[in-house]
Amino acid sequence: MGKPGAYLEVDRREHAMRDAHESIADFGELALPLASQEQRLQASRCMYCGVAFCQAGMSFGDARPSGCPLHNLIPEWNDLVYRGLWDEAAERLALTNPFPEFTGRVCPALCEAACNLGLHDGPTTIRDNERAISDYVWNRGEGPLAMEPAGDDAPRVTVVGSGPAGLSCAWELARRGMRVSVVERAGRPGGLLMYGIPNMKLPKDVIERRVELMRSCGIELRCGCDASDTTVAAQLLDESDAVVVAVGARQARRLSVPGADAEGVVLAVDYLTSATNALLDGGEPAVSAAGLDVVVIGGGDTGTDCVATALRQGACSVRQLEFLPEPPRKRRDNNLWPEWPAIRKDDYGQLEAAAVFGNDPREWGVDTLEVLVADGAATGLRVASLDWSSGQPERIKSSERTLPAQLILIAMGFVGPEAAIFEALGIELPTRGAAHWAGGRVWLAGDCRSGSSLVVNSIADGLACAAEVAAALGC
Repeated sequence: MGKPGAYLEVDRREHAMRDAHESIADFGELALPLASQEQRLQASRCMYCGVAFCQAGMSFGDARPSGCPLHNLIPEWNDLVYRGLWDEAAERLALTNPFPEFTGRVCPALCEAACNLGLHDGPTTIRDNERAISDYVWNRGEGPLAMEPAGDDAPRVTVVGSGPAGLSCAWELARRGMRVSVVERAGRPGGLLMYGIPNMKLPKDVIERRVELMRSCGIELRCGCDASDTTVAAQLLDESDAVVVAVGARQARRLSVPGADAEGVVLAVDYLTSATNALLDGGEPAVSAAGLDVVVIGGGDTGTDCVATALRQGACSVRQLEFLPEPPRKRRDNNLWPEWPAIRKDDYGQLEAAAVFGNDPREWGVDTLEVLVADGAATGLRVASLDWSSGQPERIKSSERTLPAQLILIAMGFVGPEAAIFEALGIELPTRGAAHWAGGRVWLAGDCRSGSSLVVNSIADGLACAAEVAAALGC
């Protein structure tokens, strides 16, 4: 929809970012959104597509799915934004996405990868438009509309885990008229949103205001409650008509080389959690990069977040090692639109590091061979370069070298959920792709059943699980 032919007159313009030398001095938000009038112009670029792939949320070939997994009605609210009908745009967005304040900040914009306009031009700024709608709602005074709390005779459902899947599941269950409790073992709700994503990408007050809105709707949130305790698990089962496990895939992939257990070798999620706790509680982080040579092993968003956090803590150097070869700058011939573009991405952490140190911190095709240790603490890494030209990694002779590193951050992804909660509830540890219903009164949602994924996928899966639970309970 939008203005007919606007994409011929208006160039794509994304939100700006704070200057790197300024942004690394604090943990304040990076994004500088466009003014509402400029955002309306960007929304006007949305075409009247015959098939709006942006909202499809489906796989094309073997690449990551393109289009929105929530099936947001994107052309419709783009048109409403263009016409300045912000309230109507917010109502349309709320039909599919309960948390646009999250996805408008941290989603990699699968929708834009599938935008028809993106085939030959810059795609519509769908993610920025979504955030603009959400910001309008929160800034208009009363915030999003609250729901009436469920009655005392409504079914009771307990959601274990308060990450994106758990929160979206709880919201949808409450919307369908159920009494909902969310239990979280950490000191604050939010899970991955709170502890796995730094404040500069997702300010924690954005999460906190959503949590307070959920509480006002009658959703109970209990922190410091560890459902992997068999006594707690038994109590949850006893007091609930259904229990939804949405604990994510927190079992991290570890480095398996000599010296990997040395002091200074830290999992990325533990490092980012430490930084967030220090920011919110005050004081020094339990793990700091200040004055250290830092090496981040692993790419992806988490690796980038580690690079950016280390810069803010005053690291004297930062490197990021990628096991895979450097991706191309442009799509390969077998990576056609509307597949997700498997191309090189220069994210904020790399751009900030380049501004500070003069070069991109990444080294591609690098294999870690050993952590060098002195007096029990890491002092460096022995690494070698890899040749991927045959399609398989082959170590390059005479490429071994030593990198200084007193802090080594492991951002190599996750292998699945932690087992303790499932043992406590008396169900099998789920494998990737398990059904939402785990048997008895227990259901699964999010990464713990589908594998480590994106925030938007977790939200979508939480909503899908809630629909199945509601149907089973007759709501």
